[in-house]
Amino acid sequence: MRRTRSLIFAVAAAVIVGGGTLIGLGLRDDSGGGTGGGLLPSSLTFGDEPRPSAAPSPTGPSPEELARAERAARVKKLDAALKKYAATAPEFSVAVLDRKTGERYSYRGTERYDTASIVKVQVLACLLLKSQDAGREPTAGEMNLAKPMIRLSDNNATTSLFQHLGGRSAITKCNDRLGLKQTTVNTAWGLTKTTVNDQVRLLSKLVDTNGPLDAGSRKTAFTLMSTVNEAQDWGVPSIAKTAETSTVKNGWDTRSADGGLWAVNTIGRVVSDDKKTDVSVAVLSHNNQSMESGIALVEKVAALTRQHLKY
Repeated sequence: MRRTRSLIFAVAAAVIVGGGTLIGLGLRDDSGGGTGGGLLPSSLTFGDEPRPSAAPSPTGPSPEELARAERAARVKKLDAALKKYAATAPEFSVAVLDRKTGERYSYRGTERYDTASIVKVQVLACLLLKSQDAGREPTAGEMNLAKPMIRLSDNNATTSLFQHLGGRSAITKCNDRLGLKQTTVNTAWGLTKTTVNDQVRLLSKLVDTNGPLDAGSRKTAFTLMSTVNEAQDWGVPSIAKTAETSTVKNGWDTRSADGGLWAVNTIGRVVSDDKKTDVSVAVLSHNNQSMESGIALVEKVAALTRQHLKY
């Protein structure tokens, strides 16, 4: 009995020793060229668990996508504001061109309206182009007509220049050079038909360094349109802030065809001294009860564009 018990103890001891040897072999680094593999890979130890791979970094909208979304939200709010105002106001349209961003906005942009006196900017642009074509500056006589035409909205001066340039056919050809595809010139120049889209296009040509007008012509147009008579300094200039310069040409007229109601229009630019703002605006309207109410309308519409587009 004692021998049997001793044999059992011996066997148990051998198993323990052998197990320890196996464990030792299993933990031994086999990179030394041993012939046998261990129980565990050499890269793991007891207690190790597989390490999860890193999750990809979260991604979101790019700055460009965020800017487009913000712009779309502003346009949507402006559309809603203009539609709400239009429900109780005479008919109008408006277009905005932000030269800094290249963004354009229009509400009823292709509707045609009588120009009234805003056509005088077209006449001025055509005079400047004609002078360039002849390789000269506008003559003193031409400028003596151009200055009151823009600053005072003088009709007689406009008629003289209109005829001097060649009348309807000549102005039409000039408009083609200026890219005005939605404008139809009338022999009675104040009844020329145009759209707000064409008018902001015209305003852009007056300042485009790659456009048809040279530096001297652009300067002449800016000088005249930024120095209009105080009594006519309404419309687009009403939305200019401190340290901003505005240019403008307004138009107003009554028509028997409209029952004596008023067409009131304004076109111009707002430019800041720091160049952060450079925006062209055109507002056209008709069927206003009076000139004063028409002025209030075009200024309200221009203000809504600035409020919502944040320029």
